Amino acid sequence: MNKKRLPPLNWLRSFEASARHLNFTLAAAELNLTQAAISQQVKGLEGQLGTALFKRLPRGLELTDSGRAYLPPVRDSIERLAAVTDEIFGQGRAKSLTIKVNLVFFTLWLAPRLERFRALHPDVGLRFSSNIWVDESKWDADMEIRYGEGVWPGLSADRLTWDELVPVCSPQLLDAKAPPLSPLDLSEQTLLHVIGYKEGWSYWLNQTGFGQADTTPGIQFDTLISALEMATRGHGIALGRTSLVAEMIDSGRLIAPFPQRVATLEAFHLTYPSHQYLHPHAEAFRSWIVSEAQHASEVHVAADKVG
Repeated sequence: MNKKRLPPLNWLRSFEASARHLNFTLAAAELNLTQAAISQQVKGLEGQLGTALFKRLPRGLELTDSGRAYLPPVRDSIERLAAVTDEIFGQGRAKSLTIKVNLVFFTLWLAPRLERFRALHPDVGLRFSSNIWVDESKWDADMEIRYGEGVWPGLSADRLTWDELVPVCSPQLLDAKAPPLSPLDLSEQTLLHVIGYKEGWSYWLNQTGFGQADTTPGIQFDTLISALEMATRGHGIALGRTSLVAEMIDSGRLIAPFPQRVATLEAFHLTYPSHQYLHPHAEAFRSWIVSEAQHASEVHVAADKVG
C-alpha cells in the first residue's frame, strides 16, 4: 500500500504563520527564523505537495485556491497538537477536570463515593457544574453525566445505573395521613411529578396495570431531588429510582409503600465526545466511575436475591 509521506511539522508551521500574516517576514519574526528560512520551508512544502500555496506579490502574499483549502486543517492540527502537548506535559496537567452532572445524581449517588476517587487520584482537580438547562449541542465540559436512553449524536456513553422505578413517600404524610396501601389509592394522593423524565407516573401505572388511576392532581418539579425532598416532608408521593433512593429508604426517611417495581429503560450515563482526545485525568475518572457503577449494580442484584 502506497502511503503519502507527511510534510515536516516545521514546514507546516511556516506555512500556517505565513498564511496568517500573508508575509514571510512577519512569519519569520513570530517563529524566530530568518525570512529566507521561512521562504525555503514553504517552497519545500509546495514541492512535496506538487502545487503552489501562495502567489508571490510585490507587496506580500496571496493564498492560492489550494492554499486556502489546505490552511484550515493545518491550523486545526497544529492547535490540537499544541493543546494535547500542554495537557500531558505542560501546565495543563494541573487543569481541573470539568464535569457537568445532574444535581440529584451528584447529591445522592456521586457525592457519597467521591472520597474513594480522591484517595486514588489526589492529583486530579475536579470542577462540577449542575447547570443542566443548557443547549445540549454546545459542549463546554470534559465529561457530562446525562439521563436518557444512552444515545446522543457524537458522544460515547457509559451506563452508570440500572434502576427500577419505585413510588416513595414519608412514613407519615401531612395531616397525619397514612401512606396508601395500594396503587388504586393514588388517585386520592398528591403525586410529585418531574419534568423531563419519559418514564414518569403514567408510565409506571400503565406498566403495573393501574393505568386507570388519575395522575393529574399533584405538583411538578424540574429536578428529581426537589420532588424527593418534598416526599420526605410528607407532601406527596414521588417516583424514585432505586439507585438514588436506596439510602433514604434504609435510613427510614422514605418508605416504598407498594411492592410493584418497573425496570427503567432510561439511565444515567457518563458521556464524552466520541472522536476527541480524552485527557488522562478524564480517563482515570471514567475508569473509576464505571467500576463504581458496576459494583453498585452487583450489590443491588445481590440484595434483591437475599430479599
